[in-house]
This record gives sequence, C-alpha cells and structure tokens, in this order.
Amino acid sequence: MPKTTREIPPPLELLCLKALWALGEANVNAVRQIVAQSRPLAYTTIMTVLDRLVRKGLITRRKAGRAFLYAPQASRDALRRAAVRELVEGFFDGSEEQLALYLRNPEPARARAAAIESETGIDTVLL
Repeated sequence: MPKTTREIPPPLELLCLKALWALGEANVNAVRQIVAQSRPLAYTTIMTVLDRLVRKGLITRRKAGRAFLYAPQASRDALRRAAVRELVEGFFDGSEEQLALYLRNPEPARARAAAIESETGIDTVLL
C-alpha cells in the first residue's frame, strides 16, 4: 500500500518550521540554535530536515555565498487549518459541529466512554 503524504509535518520538521517562522530567513546554524533550546541535534540532522522541507514545498532555499538561506513558504495559519481539518476528519467523522460540541463540554464524551467500557469490557482508549 503506498504511503499517503500528510499535510502536517512530523514533530522535528515542525520544530524547524517554527524556528523559521520566528527568524524569517536563516541558515542551518541559526535554525539549529533555536531548535537546540528544546532538542540538541547535530548540524547535519537540521540540514537534512530542512532539505526535506524544501522537497515538500514548505520552505524555500536560496544560495547566499557558500551557504543556503531558508525561508518559510507555508504559513503557520495554513498548517493550523490543515491540522484542524485532519483532526475533524479523523476523530469527528468530518463534522465541525461535533468538534465544537466536544470542545464546549468534553465530560459527556468521557462519561459515555466509561459507560461503554463498563458494559462491554472494551477499553475505549483504543477506540
């Protein structure tokens, strides 16, 4: 089965994107310095992640002397919308109304899950 490309980048790619959103345009070392505050990683690891983001079209790269400068192509808001869309599709059967209902009052959903678990013996955490 072929892999589907998710619109939401994995955590390390997202961390690099956040650094670029903060910096605007930067080289690998500048991105690495920001990422290192939460995850100390090698220069080559950050370079590889940035290269992946370029291939995915989420950032751009331009040559400046001997180094490359990277800049975000995708906006933070666009990725937020994609993440919410994925959440709604995956957990609320595409219903934004169900998401809004859940956000207003998550307790009934927990109570229903506990009732199902006690009646059936099925652990609803996995459902």
